[in-house]
Amino acid sequence: MNILHSIVKRPLRAALAGALTLGLPAAALTAPATPAVAAQGDLDRAVGALRAIATMQADFTQTDRQGQTARGVMTLKRPGKIRFEYEKSVPLLVVSNGRSLYLIDYEVDQVQRWPIKNSPLGVLLDPNRDIARYGKLVSTGNPDVVSIEVRDPKRPEFGMITMIFVRSATAPGGLQLTNWVALDSQNNRTTVRLRNHRYGVAVADSTFRFKDPRKSSRRPR
Repeated sequence: MNILHSIVKRPLRAALAGALTLGLPAAALTAPATPAVAAQGDLDRAVGALRAIATMQADFTQTDRQGQTARGVMTLKRPGKIRFEYEKSVPLLVVSNGRSLYLIDYEVDQVQRWPIKNSPLGVLLDPNRDIARYGKLVSTGNPDVVSIEVRDPKRPEFGMITMIFVRSATAPGGLQLTNWVALDSQNNRTTVRLRNHRYGVAVADSTFRFKDPRKSSRRPR
């Protein structure tokens, strides 16, 4: 299951109900194929760019088909840690401690857990494993925009993620991840757009813990 799609499935705030879609540039779907040598080079550069990020924070926007949105701050720390802190009006949290990815719903006091490898977000947390082996370039027709689709054809239940990078001299590895779309095995789409990237920020490991809202346990995880 796509954990970020699970976030928006609840009547949540019905404004966010339904699958999320990504408005990719039309050129990304219609442009001629990129030469093989350039494609391989950009694939390697994308892997290098993600591996070069030690820590990062960015503002994110999640948008549905009707244009309704949820916002927050994403924090990433290698190896394997990520946190999506939503705006106060959305009582949800998504966090990975490096082993598992959790969805915490503080409105109904529920916690769901997925192994990282079962989520498309695993690509962001372990670019070596997923992108280098299962990634392919999707032509954009724009030399400054790199689109990479990652899926494991032998494990379709793990879904697919398409990541969009823009060349940037200020980003680690020269490529900045600007947005992605995750597609799960039920064809549910989730879109995340990033802005205001901050690299190399100090991030404590405690950032990736959470207060368990279930009555049986109030201890931080």
